[in-house]
Amino acid sequence: MDTPQFYRKRIIPEECVLLKDDIILEMNDNYIITKWKTLHPKKNLSHGFSCYFLKEGYKISKFLREDNSLLYWYCDIIKTDYDPLNNTYIFTDLLADVIMYPDGFVKVVDIDEIALALKKDKLPAEDIITLLTNLDKLLKIVYSEEFDIYKHMINEYALNDPSDRF
Repeated sequence: MDTPQFYRKRIIPEECVLLKDDIILEMNDNYIITKWKTLHPKKNLSHGFSCYFLKEGYKISKFLREDNSLLYWYCDIIKTDYDPLNNTYIFTDLLADVIMYPDGFVKVVDIDEIALALKKDKLPAEDIITLLTNLDKLLKIVYSEEFDIYKHMINEYALNDPSDRF
């Protein structure tokens, strides 16, 4: 089967971007692990690794600086749509994100975007329920030792993958 195409769909701002340069490192029915460079260069963020948890409704990413040092772990709440005819995944960002810094500090961000999406009628009730349910589930994992399992899973690729595979 051909390599699937991935799209990142955002609600605020509205956009749907082909992730044409992402490299699939592992893929199965439960998750997809990718390696990527930033779409828009940033001062500190250079590249990273992501794991899309297809059934759980979130994506956990390891954000790295140019020197491969950890910037932070970034967790998106997502909705996954798969089109088998075109072998295409659309990962819709459901706005709320969780950031875990190397010192252990945890921050939930973009809650204001949920309010704005509600105000502009851009987010159906079903997606809000999914968002809140998956955010709660993810936060329980983040505040437990279970998150180390997810880190280890991604680190297996981050530590053993040559940087020139982009």
